[in-house]
Amino acid sequence: MPNNRMNKTIAGYHLLMILSAVDYRISVHEDNVIREYIVEEFPFRVNLDKQMEIISNLRHDEWEAHFQKALDDFYDDSTEEERNSLLRFAIKLTKADNVITKEENHYLNLLFNAWKPE
Repeated sequence: MPNNRMNKTIAGYHLLMILSAVDYRISVHEDNVIREYIVEEFPFRVNLDKQMEIISNLRHDEWEAHFQKALDDFYDDSTEEERNSLLRFAIKLTKADNVITKEENHYLNLLFNAWKPE
């Protein structure tokens, strides 16, 4: 059985992409936050087409389970400082379009409840 574990940077990308999509619209401001994450977290040019394909092929009813898996994979490979940094990106992302939907709030709460930041 293949190891489907994501490294923390890829897991963070999945978390942010799902968080941006849960309200069924991605604003240019949200896209800019994700680009900022990529620039900060990927030390080299990386092709994210495969990752985007994985995310795009998820059914809406699979988002939360995939989000939870990415959350766990990120946690396993990260320091508290790295988790807090991703939480800041997640908050910035949800505020980017000036509307925090109940779906976005739900996924943000999954992050905060799983990682319990100080």
